[in-house]
Amino acid sequence: MIGRLSGRIARKAPQTVLLDVRGVGYQVTIPLSTFYTLAGEGEDAVLEISTQVREDAITLFGFATAREKALFEQLISVSKVGPKLATSVLSGIAVDELCGAISSGNVARLATVPGIGMKTAERLVLELRGKVQALASDEAPAATGASGSGSPAADDAIAALVNLGYRAKDAEKAVGRAARDGDGSLEAIIRRALTILSG
Repeated sequence: MIGRLSGRIARKAPQTVLLDVRGVGYQVTIPLSTFYTLAGEGEDAVLEISTQVREDAITLFGFATAREKALFEQLISVSKVGPKLATSVLSGIAVDELCGAISSGNVARLATVPGIGMKTAERLVLELRGKVQALASDEAPAATGASGSGSPAADDAIAALVNLGYRAKDAEKAVGRAARDGDGSLEAIIRRALTILSG
């Protein structure tokens, strides 16, 4: 199983990165929390990898920190939470806030993440409450520089939010507001839009 990859970023998008490792391109699915920390295309990156094997596919999920990877693996251990939903959860709520919400039993906050209804939120609290405390007390993940995007940043941001489960109309409104304020990079627009949507 692949547990870690170190290479050059050939391409990156909010949900995926193509990592060139000595001439071999690995397509890795990532949450937005990892996307924010990645440098630009052509730069080096190191990703912690969780390899998920199914009958018809082997999928790589990548994370900026070992703590993020560990939380992902805790999430997919919960009944009815698959890798795609776990990635959406990590995209919709910061690791520290997620650990805090689970530890404190804040079902209402968890249920605001797209794809997580009240029942799934209750299941997360029930099954993970005692397991995430060690992750919550860990050091905060270190951020690295992120590169800006070109003019299609708003369209890419809308697509990313729709893929996370937000309605297209809501995503468009939030991105429209976010794009008017400050930095116009894709990372910054997505961050502001998520804040608008969760508010």
